[in-house]
Amino acid sequence: MTARRALVTGGSGGLGRAICRRLAAGGHHVYVHASRPQPRTDTLLAELLDAGAQAELVHFDLTDAAAAEAALESVLAAGPIQVLVNNAAIHRDAVFPAMNAQQWHSVLDVTLGGFFHVTRALLLPMIRTRWGRIVNISSVSAQLGNRGQVNYSAAKGALNAATRSLALEVASRGITVNAVAPGIIMTGMGEQHFDAAAIARMVPMQRAGSAEEVAGLVDFLTSEAAAYITGQVLCINGGMYAQS
Repeated sequence: MTARRALVTGGSGGLGRAICRRLAAGGHHVYVHASRPQPRTDTLLAELLDAGAQAELVHFDLTDAAAAEAALESVLAAGPIQVLVNNAAIHRDAVFPAMNAQQWHSVLDVTLGGFFHVTRALLLPMIRTRWGRIVNISSVSAQLGNRGQVNYSAAKGALNAATRSLALEVASRGITVNAVAPGIIMTGMGEQHFDAAAIARMVPMQRAGSAEEVAGLVDFLTSEAAAYITGQVLCINGGMYAQS
């Protein structure tokens, strides 16, 4: 079978890199997205190519509609993208009374603006193939909330709602749309915010998850085996939701 072409936004982060590695190992031609050139994505590309994978870098600002359109037109010139992982996100944490407009809008612009600009550009070519997988990376914060993250929780909660609605629109075209909601994942960001005692208190499994575990779930959702799963928000958080 010809390798399916996959795009992972936010491919420079710890979770994004793990997803790119997993999809590449599964035989996908992976486009690793980052907002700008940086050593981490260069290193990842070299790693994937050295392993015999098919991979390319693509750089554009997710919040800039014109820039995203131009970059994605170039990607689509080689053929449709059939696997899309909307992973890009940022944190601008602050308690709500102290949160400024820039902190609010920047988080929503990356998560929701990025979802809109990328997914909309890739969707019609995907529909024409009558096969596609869209996975949106959400967060436990969208379901349980988190102090200091009203902006992040709002953005991820809206992404969950968009996931369910888009899934209804494209289900008859052989395209699934799901969200993955990680809990505490050790990707550097998690290590900064949670020590071992906090993790043991918050997570029934008493450990943090790994980026590779999240990537494994994303890989499954993009496979043929997951063809009847759509419109779902799948938690991967060691039981945190069950505790709420």
